[in-house]
Amino acid sequence: MTAGPDTPAALAARPLFEPIAALLARFATPALPGTAQLDALLHKVAPGAASGGGRPIRFIQPPAEALAYEDHIFATGAVPTREDDWHDFFNALAWCVWPHTKAACNILHRRERDARAAAGLPGRGPRRDALTQFDECGIVVVSSDPGIPALLAAHEWEEAFWTRRARLLQTMRFLVFGHGTWEQLREPFVGLCAKALYRVVDAGWLERPTAERQAETDAWLAAQLLDGGLLRTPRELAPLPLLGIPGVTRENESAAYYRDTRQFRPKRVPAEKFPAL
Repeated sequence: MTAGPDTPAALAARPLFEPIAALLARFATPALPGTAQLDALLHKVAPGAASGGGRPIRFIQPPAEALAYEDHIFATGAVPTREDDWHDFFNALAWCVWPHTKAACNILHRRERDARAAAGLPGRGPRRDALTQFDECGIVVVSSDPGIPALLAAHEWEEAFWTRRARLLQTMRFLVFGHGTWEQLREPFVGLCAKALYRVVDAGWLERPTAERQAETDAWLAAQLLDGGLLRTPRELAPLPLLGIPGVTRENESAAYYRDTRQFRPKRVPAEKFPAL
């Protein structure tokens, strides 16, 4: 069956859908899969997926009563998933390809909530804010050349995306985590940004098969969150203009494109030394 233009399968070959491309290719009709189909998919590709509380993940229609989202998932494993909703569909696919990291985020939401309550602190706190931002619009930028992530972190957009374009394509991979970002990438718009974490690897990592790179990054990121103290504040997340990435839009095939400050804003503070994770 040939995929229509507004089907999940039609997105599979687009840039930045790489982590879920093989899953998208399964759905060639406009109707999005229901919760039963998503459960079956999850059990096939990530059979051990569990909440922070150790409950097997399953997808359900949102309950009538208002529940604390992360607490509900932690305690029951049930992820509220609206019918025929792209945002929730992408969230389900994120559980399929980032199961360890999604569980780690769920653990940390619960842990931070309890710690703040015990300390008598109001509100969600900076760590939960960072986790939520990353869950919605996060991206892991992996490179075997530490110089290029340093340029991106310093907002040296033209140098990284244009002057070193060939090197960037050779040494860097962009792995979207945020399900909200996938939803926005269906119809990209000027100024579309993700929140980036940068990781430097050896060149051998780039030679691994796509699925192996994805699984390794999922395990690495979960460990960094739980054991490495990553994402304690939203300030750890760097803005990344997605339309600057080669291949995402044909408009970025010139140096002048990267001089449009609507998207490619200079860094407002002096660039710090880039820390490799």
